[in-house]
Parts: sequence; C-alpha cells; structure tokens
Amino acid sequence: MHKQPTNGENYYDYICIIDFEATCEEGNQPEFTHEIIEFPIVLLNTRTLEIEDTFQRYVKPEINPRLSEFCINLTGISQALVDKADDFPKVLQHAIEWMEQKELGSKYSYSILTDGSWDMSKFLNIQCRVNRLRYPSFAKKWINIRKAYGNFYKMPRSQTKLSSMLENLGMDYDGRPHSGLDDSKNIARIAIRMLQDGCELRVNERLHGGLLLSVSSSTPIEGAPAPQMPKLR
Repeated sequence: MHKQPTNGENYYDYICIIDFEATCEEGNQPEFTHEIIEFPIVLLNTRTLEIEDTFQRYVKPEINPRLSEFCINLTGISQALVDKADDFPKVLQHAIEWMEQKELGSKYSYSILTDGSWDMSKFLNIQCRVNRLRYPSFAKKWINIRKAYGNFYKMPRSQTKLSSMLENLGMDYDGRPHSGLDDSKNIARIAIRMLQDGCELRVNERLHGGLLLSVSSSTPIEGAPAPQMPKLR
C-alpha cells in the first residue's frame, strides 16, 4: 500500500538518502561486475530538516570476494570488513526491517534520494540479478539530486558532482569521501539546503522493465510503498 504524502510543502514526510559503495577495479573494466559492499541509509525528516537516524551495513561480495587495492583505497572498506559481513539478501532484509521500524510507507510517506542514477538503475539492479532477486518495488522511483540541483539552481551538469554541489553552496565535505555513509550524510546536507531554499524535491527518475526513465514534474505525487523483501526471480 502506498502512503500518500500529507505534507503539502515538502511532499514527503521523510527522504531516505542512499549512496551505495561497490566493488571496483582501476580503469573501469567494462566486463567487471560491480557488487554492493556498503548499504547506507540516511533518514531525513522533511519537517524538522534534520537527520533523524542512519543505517549502515557492509556486504560480502560473491563474484569477486577479494577487493582490489584500488577499491580498498577508494572506499576505505577493508577486506576484513566484507569477509565478516552478511551477503546482500540478508543485508537488504535488515534494511527493509529498519525502514519498517520507522513506519515508512505505512504511517509516513517517503521517497528514496540518490546522487545520480547509478545507485538504483545500475548497482541495485545488477545486485538483484546476481542474487536472483526481483527488483524491490520501494526502489523503483527516486529523486536524483543531481538533476534536481541542476534544474533548481540553473547549473550545468558539470557542476552537479557531489564536491561541486557542496562547494557551490559554500560547504566543505564532512567525513571521508567514498564512504557510503559519509557520502549519504553530505548529500543530505545538500537536500536540506535545497529544501530551505524552496526547492520541491520530487521523484524525477524511475526504473521500468530494467530501463531508466525520467519522471515529469507534473506527475501526481505518490510516496514509495512500504518496503517488502522481494521474491526470488
């Protein structure tokens, strides 16, 4: 069941900022399968404009269980962290249970927000195929903050990287770059400023049949459904 937004000013009661970290190799090898190794969620209350809570779990990769030195240096995620982590289906279950505890999609309306399209359309999409899971219904629509930022502040695409957005708003990066949780917190800071400046953060992208599609700003507002564990394909 979809929880309809009741907050006319901000559209959603909460925004869930998600910025995955994934296995990677230097040089972006096209045949390399990226697997999620960090699953963070930052819960932003759109009424108080405060980060209310955070979720973070590391994930044990299956196809490439040994992290490259490049990946370790980039993300700060050690081999020991992923070796003792749960596999993705179990981590996804933990994330869903956490969202259920927050009554997202039942008592409160919410939307996912990401820094670009890749987190959902690529990383989560690939991960679900690897684990033979159906793509989660709650993650089929999201706010791409890069697109929203560019449209609201009239900035070119080259100025919508995380570091550029922070710099243009007079903010310094707080934490360790390419830590999924720290990235998510910094994206939340940008979202807070945009809401303060009067931006209407609305869903602007969706995944349909595996294809990435834009969502018109005139599309009726609808909160994401209550999260449920997807079934096997």
